[in-house]
Amino acid sequence: MSAITDSPAAAAPTAPQPTTRRRTGRRDGANWPLTALVAVLSLTVLIPLYFTIVTALKSPDQLGGTGFELPTSVHLENFSTAWNLTNFPHALLISAVVTVCAVVLTILTNSLVAYAIARNMHRPFFKALYYFFIAALFVPFPIIMLPVTKETALLGLDNPVGLFLLYAVYGLSFNVFVYTAFIKSIPAELEEAAIMDGASVWTSFRKIIFPLLTPMNATVGILTCLWAWNDFLLPLVILSNPDTRTLPLVQYVFQSQFNTDYATAFASYLMALAPLLLVYLFAQRWVISGVMRGSIK
Repeated sequence: MSAITDSPAAAAPTAPQPTTRRRTGRRDGANWPLTALVAVLSLTVLIPLYFTIVTALKSPDQLGGTGFELPTSVHLENFSTAWNLTNFPHALLISAVVTVCAVVLTILTNSLVAYAIARNMHRPFFKALYYFFIAALFVPFPIIMLPVTKETALLGLDNPVGLFLLYAVYGLSFNVFVYTAFIKSIPAELEEAAIMDGASVWTSFRKIIFPLLTPMNATVGILTCLWAWNDFLLPLVILSNPDTRTLPLVQYVFQSQFNTDYATAFASYLMALAPLLLVYLFAQRWVISGVMRGSIK
């Protein structure tokens, strides 16, 4: 009888090696339907902006036709006329002070309130306070407009100080909702480790939580800046002194007085748009960098 020389390992059939298929299609290509939709939607901003620019550069006798024609001659004196008639530097200073104070105060106070609520949501008081702020989102401003106007007048806050205080208060509901959701994603172990090392709650918030809130601080700051700079209704009912009018109020008064001088009016609109556009382009870099830091924290 012959000896069996084949081992069991040699007798076992070899398993077929998995074949790799080379992908012929590119999944990381451009999404052309979405790109076309974004391009069409961008026209809703670009077309009015183009109309504003060409109108501001025309003379009154060039405003006929459809209005989209390029100016035959550029009239930059429209900007100097609007600068003088609207007292643009003074109105710009008032709007800048109100906007900067509103942004700084909103970020500092709203983040603190949201931090206290997010870390004490298990307590009935803070949970009720959270839902109270959420419910305040559904209260329209015209309902409380008259009581707020009378109250600010009685307290002597019918001025830019009262205006940026109201911006910080009225933005509290939405900002608490945004901040709270983000703070809940931050591990509480970071603060517990800091407290065990001797840090207080304020120190933990200032050195640990607040730096991690950079993406949300940038988002809240931009939204507050846009609101405070472009708002018309709240300054209209709060500010009682004509010398403290913000840019939207000054342009409204100017337009009502010179309602036929469209070239000068559109020039004033462009001058009011330029500072906010520069701020947004600058702050957008902070949003992107903040999101990147938040993704690798």
